[in-house]
This record gives sequence, structure tokens and C-alpha cells, in this order.
Amino acid sequence: MSGSVMSNSKIHCNKKDMNTLLLFKQGLTDPSGMLSSWISNLDCCQWTGVKCHNITGKVTNLHLPCHTNHPKVVDFLDKDHKSHCLTGTLSFSLLELQSLSYLNLSNNNFKFMQYTSMLTPPIGNFSRLCRNSTNLQYLDLSENYDLFVDNLHWISHLTSLQYLNLGGVYLHKDIDWLQPVTMLPSLLELHLNCCELENMYPFLQHANFTKLQVLNLADNHFMFELPNWLFNLSCEISRIDLSQNQIHSQLPETQPNLKSLKSLVLCDNILKGPIPSWLGQLEQLQELDLSNNFFSGPIPTSLGNLSSLIKLMLESNDLNGNLPVELGQLFKLETLRVSENPLTGTVSEKNLRSLRNLKNFSLSSPFLIFDFDPKWVPPFQLLNIELGYLRDKLPAWLFTQSSLKYLTIRDSTASFEPLDMFWNFTAQLEYISLENNTINGDMSKVFLSSKVVWLVDNNLRGGIPRISPEVVVLHLRNNSLSGSISRLLCHNMRHENNLVYLDMSYNNLSGELTDCWNNWKSLVLINLRFNNLTGEIPHSMGSLSNLRFLYLKSNKFFGKVPFSLRNCKNLRILDLCRNNLSGVIPTWLGQKVEGLELRSNQFSGHIPTQLCQLRSLMIINLASNKLSGAIPNCLRNITAMVFSNSVTRRFKFTLNYPGLSVYISCSIQLLIKGNELPYFDVMNAIDLSSNNLSGSVPLGICNLTGLQSLNLSHNQFIGTIPDEIGNLKQLESIDLSSNNLSGKIPQSMSALHFLGVLNLSFNNFIGKIPAGTQLGSTNLSYIHNPGLCGPPLTKMCPPDENPNNKKSMRGDDRDDDKFQVHSWFDMGLGMGFAAGFWGLLGTVFFNRKCRHAYFKFLNRISDFVIQKTNSITGM
Repeated sequence: MSGSVMSNSKIHCNKKDMNTLLLFKQGLTDPSGMLSSWISNLDCCQWTGVKCHNITGKVTNLHLPCHTNHPKVVDFLDKDHKSHCLTGTLSFSLLELQSLSYLNLSNNNFKFMQYTSMLTPPIGNFSRLCRNSTNLQYLDLSENYDLFVDNLHWISHLTSLQYLNLGGVYLHKDIDWLQPVTMLPSLLELHLNCCELENMYPFLQHANFTKLQVLNLADNHFMFELPNWLFNLSCEISRIDLSQNQIHSQLPETQPNLKSLKSLVLCDNILKGPIPSWLGQLEQLQELDLSNNFFSGPIPTSLGNLSSLIKLMLESNDLNGNLPVELGQLFKLETLRVSENPLTGTVSEKNLRSLRNLKNFSLSSPFLIFDFDPKWVPPFQLLNIELGYLRDKLPAWLFTQSSLKYLTIRDSTASFEPLDMFWNFTAQLEYISLENNTINGDMSKVFLSSKVVWLVDNNLRGGIPRISPEVVVLHLRNNSLSGSISRLLCHNMRHENNLVYLDMSYNNLSGELTDCWNNWKSLVLINLRFNNLTGEIPHSMGSLSNLRFLYLKSNKFFGKVPFSLRNCKNLRILDLCRNNLSGVIPTWLGQKVEGLELRSNQFSGHIPTQLCQLRSLMIINLASNKLSGAIPNCLRNITAMVFSNSVTRRFKFTLNYPGLSVYISCSIQLLIKGNELPYFDVMNAIDLSSNNLSGSVPLGICNLTGLQSLNLSHNQFIGTIPDEIGNLKQLESIDLSSNNLSGKIPQSMSALHFLGVLNLSFNNFIGKIPAGTQLGSTNLSYIHNPGLCGPPLTKMCPPDENPNNKKSMRGDDRDDDKFQVHSWFDMGLGMGFAAGFWGLLGTVFFNRKCRHAYFKFLNRISDFVIQKTNSITGM
């Protein structure tokens, strides 16, 4: 009986709201069928992501974020990262939903924003829509990275808004963002991180935030001083995040009105001057991150001493210097990060003795002296610690931290002895990073069990250490490890291994690669570059179905590339440079290959036309082999080289595990003038130099309008440079030297405004060198072209020069010793890693996906970037 009553009294979806949602759906592309339940013959209150009022039936909540992370799943942040997400036009017709209070469309792939509704005439429509949306309290459009917003005036009409998150949305650099958001009287949280903002209104004295508690402006392009309005807020703000900008002022000397502040994150800026002592007087402060700045002077003892309130109580009571536990809890600081600043003076237990709640701590400066009492036992138990520039010995109190999970020590000359004690201590860790230290330890008998093991540039020696099946990341780059890799690969055959990332590059490993790869099917990245490994590449590598990155550069491998690698259908990068491999260029490469690095081997035959089918290819490096024949004109079909938006195309991925997320990004090294320079943006590049290729420069190459580097030097090409070469507006380097090219240099090349390296030497070009800033930089670009004249050459062109009546060169114009200028312009590409790591960033960085945040500070680190997040305090 009661069931029947419930059924008859059910509230159905408001008809007008249903039509509004269906109209919104029409403007979208839904690859994964997220909105498949949005059909007219089903009550809209039952649709995915829709919640209705239980009395009126009107839509109150719309929750449609795109989920791209899952525990224990490798999440690749490449061009397919959001291929399953909603895309298309984000229409403001949603604001027709008058009862809507919650709207979350985050992490989708919206391209456009439509400010008008198709339900009503456009005149006055925008203002009317906003007036009808006064119930909206929560709006999250974050991580729609391709969404461009050119104004925020519509925001000011959403007067009930309490939460606004546009993080990762591209806001126009000239946008007026502050005034609209200060007109929201109920706003509690404002997130405008990663929005490309430039204006911080540094001279504005006051900003009318009345209830604001959280202000997140991280990862923008602020280059001014800290604004006055930030320290004159009348609201009781609890969190301020201005990290990863270029703010270059000092903190105020006197304490601003920030008494309710719980979190202050100013890391990765250009802040200077002393750390003010008033920071130690903020009674509510739980998180302080000043790392990666230019703060100088000593660390204020107030950061670790008792707060002023406790001091007052001690002074008014006879406690004989003993602090009651409940008073110690008044100082709430849990996170203190001041690493990577040129701080001076001495740091001891006096700086930390009252931080009873401290969980996350980082400190490093080459000018600091660590002077801790070896018998001191801290009042805290850390989860996360990062130390740098330690001398003599590790602090004895470190070994009292039985709750420690994340440890980073870098740039230290301190002794790690006794090593047995240290390695036993690391058994409790989930994450260990030791970088650029002087450990000098034999690793043969060490057993490592942390999920992330990052032991880079420590002069570790002996054989490869043993690892537990729980290890996910093993990075042992740039040490002195020796012996066979079979010690690692062919043990623990009975256990399921979880290793995803293996980097043992720049060591002294020898022997063959063994054939035990069948036991390591979780591997995504293998980097064994710059060792002494030999033999053939084993067929069992073809069993690595998850493999995305394979780097075997600069070893002694020989034979053919095994056909079994065709089973690695997810392979993105294949780097086999500088070995002794032979045979033909592989034709079985999968459609997802983006970088093909085969430089300096013994490959022969023609360039296969099958490469033209690899539309994702961004790097083709076949230099210094024995290839012959013509360049296939079908290269024009490689779609990836038509575009140059490298910010969205980086070789990157995240590893997500319970309590731990690892973000990894690869870099490229481009050889220019004999020097390898790191490129963290993926360049579109073709290098076919130093082969026996012939024929003409194919016109199809000129269709690759996103091409940034082209090297065809040291071949046997004939004919002229196509006039269409000027279509390659993104070219940064071009080398056509040491061929048999002839004719005039096309005038269109003078329009290549990004060109930084040009070499046309050792050819048969004639006529006047086209005028242009980039083309006139050096005469070395044109030497050994007898028929060329004009600046920057000293040979002047006659006023009435006829290109068909070339003057002969004197014999002494050529250098008999054949000056090897081409070595200046060796532009071969080599794929590199960057060794780096963003160490233990704690609660602040919750697995950032903002693509601008990923790469903005990569110039501060080398090889790979790892950003770790943990479920307890984050990282």
C-alpha cells in the first residue's frame, strides 16, 4: 500500500528544464555516451548527472565532470587524454535553469562559450539569463584547457555564487577579472589558477571581498610586486596561493590583517628579502610554503618558537620552563617549506622545538649550517621531509621519525654511514629521493621496497640492487652501477611485478639484455641509454604491451630491430640512436608512434612510405645511416607536423596508485652547432642528414606547416629549394648544407621570422642572398657557394647581375683543406630525458593536471619531472 502511494506522489522533472538540458546537449559531442540517458521519454531527474528538487521537480544540480584518473591505471596525458570527454560549445542556456544551485562541468574538453540563449531573442538576453541564475552557488568549469573566455562580466550577475573555479581556462590576458569577482557578495572560494592572467592590480589599495576564504591565483603570469589589496583584505581569508608566478617583491615588514590565515603558499616566485618574523605570530597558520624563491637572511626563530599567546601565558605563570601539552597545540603549523632559498645562518632545534604538529618540512640552502644536538628528539613525527646541502652527517633526529613516508635529500656531502642503518631506515618509506649526493655505496646487497625509488647522481656503485614487487618507479640514472641487468630482471619470477618506470641510464651496465622481459609486462618506460650493453634486442620485449617509451641509445646493440616489437601497439617513442643496428627501417610501427630516433646506426635501403601513414609522428631522426633513394613526397600526410601547438603535445603520463600519483614528462634534446640543448616543448623535426639520399627536396615537405627543424645536410640532393619553403613559418632551424643544390635562394625564406639556425653552405646556389634579418646573421651559412653574393658575404652583387651569367670564382676562393664548417651546424636530433623531480610538495599540489603548471618551471629541473600526491597530506 505504501509503495503505491510513493509511486503516485513521485515528482517529475520540470518540462521547461528538460527542454533546456536537451538544447544544451545538442551543442555537444559526447564520444563516450555520458549523456546517453538524456532522452525525452525518460524523466530528466533520472538522467546522468542531474539532480532535481524533491518537491518542485526543477533541476538543482548538474554534475558532469570528465573522469580521467582511476587507481592503478596509467593515465596518459597525450592528445587522446580527453578523447572521451564532452566537447563542443558551452552554452549559457544552462542559466535558464532558475533553481540550479550547483554546476560542475570540470575536466571536459569544451572549445567555445556561447553567451546567448537560443530559447529567447538575443536582445537583452544575456543580462536576463544572469538575473534568472541568482540561485547558482557552485560553478566549476576548471580544466577545460581549450576553453577561451574573453570577458567575465557575466560572473558579477551570479550574486549567490559561493564557489567559483575557472582553473585552467584560458582567460584573455587583458581581461578585467578582479572587478567582476569582487561584486559577488557571497563568494567564499575563488580559483583562477593556470588562467594565463597577467594583471594583478599591484597598485590597487583595496579589493572588496567581503566573505572570501580561499584565493587561488597560482600558475599565472604575474610579474609585479605583491599587490597592496592582498594585505588589506577585510574578510577573514584562510588560504592564499600565489605559487608559480614571477612575483618579485618583498613580504611586508609589519604584520598585515591575516589573523585567520591557515595556508600561505608563495613558492616558485622571485620573492626576496628576509622572512618576516610576523609569520610566526599567525596563530591559525597550518601551512607555509616559501620554497624556490630568493629569501635571504636567517630563518626567524619565531617560526619554531612559541606563539606570542603562549609566551604571554608562560610569562604570567610559574611553569619552570615546562610547557603544558595543551598549550603546545596552540601552534598549529603542519607544513613548513623554505627550501631552495639563499638563506644564511644556523638552523638548530631552536627553530623547530615547538612545532608539535609539524608533518611536512623542507629546508635547503648552500649557505645554511645545520647544528642539531645529536641527542635531540623532536616533538613531532613527520610524514614528509626534504633536506638539501647537508654537511658532515645526517641529522640524528631524522632516524627518530618512525612515521616518515616521503624522504628527499639532495646536493649533500654528508656521510650516510653506516649505510646498513640508512637503508634499513628507508624500508618504511613509500617514496625516497636521493639526488646529487656523495653516498659512494655498494648497492649489490641493498634491498629497496619503496613504491618510488629515485636515486640519481649519487655515485652509487656495484651491482644493481634488488627490489620488491611493490616498486613502481626505479630511477638509478647517472651512477657507477655495473654488471648485468639480468640480476634485476630474472629474479622474483614467482611474484607479480608492478614496475612501470625503469631508468638506469648513464651507468656502466654490460652484457646482453637477457630474455626475461615477459615478467615485467607493467613497464611503460625503459631507459637504458649510455651504458655498455651489447647483443641483439631480445624478442621478449615484444611482450611489453604497455610499453610507451623505449630508450636504448648509445649502447653496442647490433642486428635487426625485432619484428616482435610490432606487438607494442602503444609505443610512443622508439630511441635506438648510436648503436650498430642494421637492416631496413621498421615498417611495422604502430599508429601511436610520435618520435622515431634511429640516428647513427647501419640502417640501409630506402625511407619506407609506410612512415607517411604514421600521422602522429612529430620527430623523424634517421641521420647518419646508409639510406639511399629519394625522400617520399607522401610525408605531407603526417598530420602532426602540420600543427605546432607543442604545449598540448608533450610526452607525458601519470601513474595513479592508492595514496600516490606520479607525473612524468620527457624532454627533447636538439643538437645545434654541436651542442645538445634541452627542448621541453615537443618540436616537429625531420633529420635525414649524413646519408646517401638523392633526388630533389620534395614539395610535400613544404606542406608540413608546423615543422620547426629540418636537416637534410650531407646527402646528394639536387635541384632548387622550392619557393613554397616560405610556408614553413614555424621553422627555427634548417640545414641543407653539403649537397648539390643550385639556383637562387627563394625570397620567401626571408619571411621565416623564427629561424635561428641556417646553413646553406657547400652547395651551388647563385644570385643575391635575400634580404632579411634572419638570413643575414653570419657568412658561415653561405660559404662555398661560388655564385652567391651580397650581405653577409663580402662579395658584392653587380647592379645588373644576370643569374644566367655567373662569374667564375678564383681558385683561391675555396679552401683546399675543405674547411669542415658543417660541424657548426650539426643539427641531428636526440631524444633525451630530463632528470628531475619536483620534490615532496605536500598538501598544496593535488595531482595538478593544468597543462601550464606541468611545464612552467621545467627549466629549473633536468630529465623527468615527478610530482607526487598522497592521500593523507598530498604531494
